[in-house]
Amino acid sequence: MAESRAERRARRALVEAAEGLKEEKSSKKSKSSQDAKGKSAKGKAKAKRPGSRRSGDKASQAHSKRPHNDPVSSARKAVDPKSPCSIMKSCGGCTALNRPYKKQLAAKQAAMEELFASLCEREGIAVDPIRGMGVTLGDPGKYPAPRGFRHKAATPFAPGKEGAVRCGFFERGTHKIVAVPECPVEAPGARQILNGIAREAERLHIPAFNEDKHLGLLRYAVVRCGWRTNQVMVTLVTAQRDLPHAQEFFEAVAAIDPHIVTVAQNINGRPGNAILGEETRIVYGAECMRDQLLGCEFDISPTAFYQTNPQQTELLYQLAIDGMDLQQGDILMDAYCGSGTIGLCAAKDAQDRGVGIMLLGVERNPAGIADAHRNAELNGLTRSAWFMADDATDYILDAADNNERVDVLSIDPPRAGSTPEFLEAACALKPRRITYISCNPATQERDLHQLLDGGYRLLKITPVDMFPQTDHTETVAVLSRKSASKSFIPVSISPKDMGLSEEKDQPTYANICDYVQKTHGMKVSSLYVAQMKAECGLETQADRSGDKKQPKCPPEKREAILDAFRHFGMID
Repeated sequence: MAESRAERRARRALVEAAEGLKEEKSSKKSKSSQDAKGKSAKGKAKAKRPGSRRSGDKASQAHSKRPHNDPVSSARKAVDPKSPCSIMKSCGGCTALNRPYKKQLAAKQAAMEELFASLCEREGIAVDPIRGMGVTLGDPGKYPAPRGFRHKAATPFAPGKEGAVRCGFFERGTHKIVAVPECPVEAPGARQILNGIAREAERLHIPAFNEDKHLGLLRYAVVRCGWRTNQVMVTLVTAQRDLPHAQEFFEAVAAIDPHIVTVAQNINGRPGNAILGEETRIVYGAECMRDQLLGCEFDISPTAFYQTNPQQTELLYQLAIDGMDLQQGDILMDAYCGSGTIGLCAAKDAQDRGVGIMLLGVERNPAGIADAHRNAELNGLTRSAWFMADDATDYILDAADNNERVDVLSIDPPRAGSTPEFLEAACALKPRRITYISCNPATQERDLHQLLDGGYRLLKITPVDMFPQTDHTETVAVLSRKSASKSFIPVSISPKDMGLSEEKDQPTYANICDYVQKTHGMKVSSLYVAQMKAECGLETQADRSGDKKQPKCPPEKREAILDAFRHFGMID
């Protein structure tokens, strides 16, 4: 698909910013430019990983002997003492690692201001200062270079000479492995685990996968480290299920680090660059690892989505939660909800403030929904949270057709952004607030135009530096409905008292929900109202749920809805 003008503009701005072209165009190919880059890194400490919390593990040292020609040892000998990373040039992942952090933030700010210029002019606002790690652009003082913030690390494997198992990063544009003795942006200990997996596979003669010939067994490994906890989860990606010395291998991997609580095997025999396949099984330890965000507990399964930089994730989510402006009785829809992290953090925040809301999460990945149900239970939110395994666009179209009530909508789509159909349905539902978290500001800029055309105004847009040392930026947009008044007037007397015909002037679902909220102090959904209308033999809206599993109305809400029916003269 061809890039839009906005995407091209954003990409050019980010590339220029990362390479320092705006400041150094006249000398970009000269030796003096290289000298300048060297000087910009002068005075920075050599990228030396802090003492690993896992360094005392005896098991991790049991098989630490390497062949004479070990690529990791060779790479360590070649470290440039003036460089923050020994493989920066060959890896190409951290494009801005040699640039001062303040300049990185300034460049990203300029790129976001250029990208959202037309939207900001249209709405009469300005892009907020970018929120970096530990600093906001414009703060006085030093801007320390972020290190060790990636709590998810991965490696491909490739065969070496005489059965050797090589690991590291693919050199940009090739299947050539660049050995990684350590990585300054990964969580301490993560790279040691990945390199340890390669050593154990080599010891047990488990062949690495050849991406060009499509031969071998061990393809990738993914390590996820807890931020608020010390738990570690390892996922081994293999070309087939059966491995030689499988159980010994899995136990050896678990023994590399005492904080490993889960080892999973994912089977991916398909050609291509996708890391994970469809089948995953637990081969050691617990089903999930656990971490914490904003005071909430989260179980994370091997294939469920969970943000890589948890420190900035808390900042990102708090910006979104503040923008929601949740009020008593609100229905919050969390679209593309993953394992429920955003919605549950918002619901917990509201609960801590004494505000009761109903949370509806929608996610197409069943593993994510399973985690979301478990996470709702972990945080005591099962009575107020409901999660659905469904395509977000399909679900919201159905909700719009049924005129379902949504007060606040939270959107966190993949890089491709949302769909025109989803956004149209979102506008039809008329939520009071919309918060839009984006990992691709170019597609977010496109989508925001449609939301503004659909009756919303842009209150603020805030860039967040989720991945320092790269040209990547995430953004949080907060939107408000231009007419935020309620579309109904609460009814406090019965139709009979008003002299109205009960057959012609039946109360709306919204009237019933409002009565229950005001009289009984509890929130009920239109789904529960429909269930009770059907039980009483009253006319209901057409059921569009198909085979989707629906929650049953709890007994206490059942009696409250029946009371509302009696109040409005619908039943005796």
